[in-house]
Amino acid sequence: MKFLDEAKVYVRSGNGGAGSVSFRREKYVEFGGPDGGDGGRGGDVWVEAVEGLNTLIDYRYQQHFKAKTGGHGMGRNRHGANGADVVLKVPEGTQIFEEDNETLIADLTHAGERFCIARGGNGGFGNAHFKSSTNQAPRRANPGLEGEERTIWLRLKLIADAGVVGLPNAGKSTFLASVSAAKPKIADYPFTTLHPNLGVAAIDGREFVIADIPGLIEGAHLGVGIGDRFLGHVERTRVLLHLVSATEEDVAAAYNTVRGELEAYGHGLADKPEIVALSKVDTLGEDERAEKAGEVEKASGAKPVLLSSVSREGVEAALRALIGKVMAARESEQPAEADDRWKPL
Repeated sequence: MKFLDEAKVYVRSGNGGAGSVSFRREKYVEFGGPDGGDGGRGGDVWVEAVEGLNTLIDYRYQQHFKAKTGGHGMGRNRHGANGADVVLKVPEGTQIFEEDNETLIADLTHAGERFCIARGGNGGFGNAHFKSSTNQAPRRANPGLEGEERTIWLRLKLIADAGVVGLPNAGKSTFLASVSAAKPKIADYPFTTLHPNLGVAAIDGREFVIADIPGLIEGAHLGVGIGDRFLGHVERTRVLLHLVSATEEDVAAAYNTVRGELEAYGHGLADKPEIVALSKVDTLGEDERAEKAGEVEKASGAKPVLLSSVSREGVEAALRALIGKVMAARESEQPAEADDRWKPL
């Protein structure tokens, strides 16, 4: 399935049904009178987050959604049926923006959350509604109200516990493939990963979701390379795994380049807890490994995990470091339970 994280959609709710003008004219019925029914309400347009989706690809092939018009009222006080709603099903983590693509309308972060993006028009009153002591034979009815129409943007930000960042060819996809069932494309050239990948990793009986995003290069926040558009997918993560390839000539510069792009992007990415790892250490000898690890530690201020996704060296250590941060963040996000036990005054 192709990955799409942004889509422009036109929606229109249904018009309300018109009220009816009708009178009883039944043989052998002593009293006649108005009996026109009301029109039905037009259908609404909803956006709902559901499980099992991780792309907005469905909205590449269909961009127009219109709810049904309410049924018209009829004689014998028969009211029109309400128009059917339209529900746009989107992945968890989808944001809804106005047509300017800047004004946030709603943020659907959990499955089952839904938001009404366009309300259907009310149905019109039939002539039976206008009957009174001074107007016992009204000959007017209301038309239904028109529905709403608007253009919106859907923007997906994947929900994951940990995000993997680094320069192109830092070993991000190889790490994801080694710790989960995900099958990202892996090759020995830059920008192999063209869209984010998700995988579920497990360590010590605990599971968490990892997001691997395309590599960053210097100037990514200005659109260089693939740019930083995919960094939105790690905005919701609880911890970042920063991979620095041991094959880089200047590992400190490689680390600082990615950190600079995270800071330039903003949105709190630079403030997230970070696990630094020196990847592809199986390509180095002992002395060179120690030298480059020291350079990364000096640049980052933290001792890096020595990691090789091919030989599995340091993989479990990296996973344990990640799950520790993830579990700590999960616990801090849970509301404190109130202590209702009796206490002496």
